[in-house]
Amino acid sequence: MVKTMKIKAIFTGLAIIPLSFFAPAGNAQAGLVVTQWFFGNWDCIIDGRPAKMQWLVVDDSQTQCNGDICSTTSGVKVVGRFSDNGGAWVPLAQRYVRGSDFGIRYQGREQDNWFLRYNSRNQTANGWTTWRGSHYRLQCRKV
Repeated sequence: MVKTMKIKAIFTGLAIIPLSFFAPAGNAQAGLVVTQWFFGNWDCIIDGRPAKMQWLVVDDSQTQCNGDICSTTSGVKVVGRFSDNGGAWVPLAQRYVRGSDFGIRYQGREQDNWFLRYNSRNQTANGWTTWRGSHYRLQCRKV
C-alpha cells in the first residue's frame, strides 16, 4: 500500500502539475529502531496474580497541512501496555532505560512509577509496582 500526499504544484504556464510524494504505509520505519531487551510480550506475576505486558514500536508519522500543501514526517514511538489478571489493557510509558534497569510509568487511573531489572541469562525481569504509596512485587518472563 502506498500513501500519496500532495506536496506542491508547479505552474508551467499551460497547466498546474501536482507533484506527489510516495511513502510506504504501515510500520516500515519501525523495523529500523534498535531493539531493546524489554520489547515484545511478557508473562508476569504482579503481587501473586497473573498478568501480561507488551512493549511495541509503532509508526508515529505526523502530517501537517497548510491549505493544499501537506508535509509528513516519519517517526516511531515505543508503546507499552499491561493487563492485570486478564483485565483491560492499561497504557505504560517508558521513563528510562539504563542497561538492565527499566523505569516504567503506569498510566492508569492512579499513575505510578514501576521498576524492572532484566536478567539476560534466564530472560526474566524482577522489580516492583507502586500503588497508593506501597511497593508490590513484579516478576516477568519473556514469552
